[in-house]
Formats: sequence, structure tokens, C-alpha cells
Amino acid sequence: MSSSSPRHLHLGVDLTDVGAHAGVWRAEGPVAPRPFDAARLAGLVATAQHGLLDFALFDDAFTLRPQRGASLQGRLDAALVSARLAPRSAGIGLVATVDTTHTEPFHVSKAISTIDHVSAGRAAWQVGWSTDAASAAAFGRRPAPDEVDALREAEEAIEVVERLWDSWEDDAEIRDEATHRFVDRDKLHYVDFEGVHFAVKGPSITPRSPQGRPPVVVRADSPLSLDLAGRRADVVRVRATQRDDARAVREEVREIAREAGRDPDAVRVLVDLGAVVGQDRRSAQERLDLLAELGGDRGGLPEGGLTHVGTAVDLADLLEDWFDAGAADGFTLRPASLDTDLRAIVGGTVPVLQADGVFRQAYPGTTLRDSLGLPRPASRYAAAQ
Repeated sequence: MSSSSPRHLHLGVDLTDVGAHAGVWRAEGPVAPRPFDAARLAGLVATAQHGLLDFALFDDAFTLRPQRGASLQGRLDAALVSARLAPRSAGIGLVATVDTTHTEPFHVSKAISTIDHVSAGRAAWQVGWSTDAASAAAFGRRPAPDEVDALREAEEAIEVVERLWDSWEDDAEIRDEATHRFVDRDKLHYVDFEGVHFAVKGPSITPRSPQGRPPVVVRADSPLSLDLAGRRADVVRVRATQRDDARAVREEVREIAREAGRDPDAVRVLVDLGAVVGQDRRSAQERLDLLAELGGDRGGLPEGGLTHVGTAVDLADLLEDWFDAGAADGFTLRPASLDTDLRAIVGGTVPVLQADGVFRQAYPGTTLRDSLGLPRPASRYAAAQ
């Protein structure tokens, strides 16, 4: 391992399935659903926070999904989960997926901005979209779009949401009791957006949040979504099983950003990584086999991505090897066993990375942008004036 690095490794953890309600159907009949466990959820976030991880991420969906073989699982609302955790955490970012296909951008902007206020600047929005018939049927509003149309709509939604976040200048709130004025009207701005999918006048009804614009996260698992991510995302999530492939994808993202007039150094590319951590590789593999036997081919790990089965120190070696090779700015970790593997990562992997000088010893500031090393953007409307 190298003793220093000109960049700083970023680590997030995917805690999507914590506290979700799952009902399992087997040949002998249904098994009672697992109840929501708020204490366990808060405890896992506290563990990740103790390890100084950049963020905890919560995905979302509008339909029941199979999980681990014969089970079906419904997810809790990711934005509401983040809102609950916001006043119960500190330092760590909270990334909530909100769908753009079936959610108006005005509501997206308000939800994420509210979380950013409550958390004092630790919210982020993972942009979601839906192309499945089941989600469309659940709303009954329109047929499911194809990927091209869904991503075009998602990009419009990002534009509208960011304009709404900018529609209040930083000092628009004056709270002048003598004149009974809460805001300076000259510092609120109509966004007046008219696109193919949305027409929004604005301004937002939520004051500008601590980060100005919470970071935008895009999972890029197709050429079209990779293009969207390079042009619009602050954090890009990718999947790769080989270091050279990941490096090529990262360079592609940076080039797309550059061509879009963005600073590629202000884009973070994170590789998804499933982790099974044991005292040695054999014990880790045995636990993965057991998890698979209990509920699925990969024990709940994401399909088609990088997987580590081994010790905490070996995981640190892998992370640092890919990081030093320019294959990733960091990783979004998916522990196979959320409690066991997250504790192993925080207690075993993080200290090695810290000793090698590639991971922080403390949170660098109070916001998620601080942790990610991203500048706070000015309101486009204030800048125009």
C-alpha cells in the first residue's frame, strides 16, 4: 500500500433494506413479515458514522420486489427514512432515491431541501426513474416509458429541481419583525421553466438549504444513464468487476463532464462493491454460502458488480489498489450482512485506510459537500444579478 495519495478516498454504504417489511412465501405457507426496526436502522447509521463514511444510501421503488429467492419486499419511503435519521445523526450524509417518472420535480426539490435543512447540510438526491409496467400501473397515469424517454424526463427534472433550489438567494430570509417582512422579495426568483415534460413557474416554497444544492447522485448502468450522469451528476455510481474496466468508465464519465463544460474534478465516480468480511477468506466464503443457502444465489449482494469475499485488511488493499490506479474516487459498499459486515468494515478496513493516509481521520466539515470535497454552488439567479 502507498503511504500517501493526492486524492481522498470516499466511502458510502447502501442500507436500503434495513427496516423494510418483507413477507416470505414458502411451500408450507406465508411467514410473518419482519417489522420495521427503527433502533436497528439508527444503529447501523451510527456505526457508519463512527467509521466516518461519507454517506448512507437508501434506494426506493414503487413496486414489491423479490428478495432472496421466495420472498417479496416492500421498501419504506427513502426520503422519509432520511428525514427521520437527519436529526438523529451527525457528520454522515443521507442519500435518498426519489423517482422522477412518477414524482413532480417541485415535490422532489421540497423533500430533499427539507432533509438538507433538518440535517444541517447532509442530504443528497439519488435520481430514480421507472420503466416497468408495474410501477406505471400502480399510478394509472400513463404507460411505462422506455429508457430514452425516462432519462430525458429525468434530466429535465434535475434541471427544474436545481433551478428551484436556486430560486431563493442565500440571504433571502430577513425575518424583520419591525416591518413584518419574512423575505426580501427581490431575492426570490421565478424559474419559469418550460420543457417537454414539465412546466414550472416557481419559486420554491422552501428557503435555500445549507448546501445550496444538495449533491445529485446518478447510478449509471447503461450508456444512456452514463451520459446523463457525466453531464448532470455530482456523484456517479458505476458497476465493474475489473479494475481496468472501472478506470475506463471513470475516464469516460470525466470526458462527458468535460465536454458538457463541467469541471471533471468536481465529479465523484464510485464503484458499487458487495462485501463479505471474515477472519479469513475461508470463513467469509462459508458465511456467503450460508447466506445464499438461506435466501438466494448471492446472499443479497448486488448482481453483476464487484464483490469482495475475504478479510477486512484484504478489502482495504482492494479499495486502495483501485483508488491509486485511478479506477474510482471511492466505493458504495453493500455489506452482505448489514450488521456483521458493516462493523467489520468500520472496525477493520477503515483503520487500515486511515493508517495509509487515504481516508479521513475526522469529518472535514458539517456538510456532505464538505465530505465529498465538492464546492458549494452559488444561486444562478444571484450570480446573474
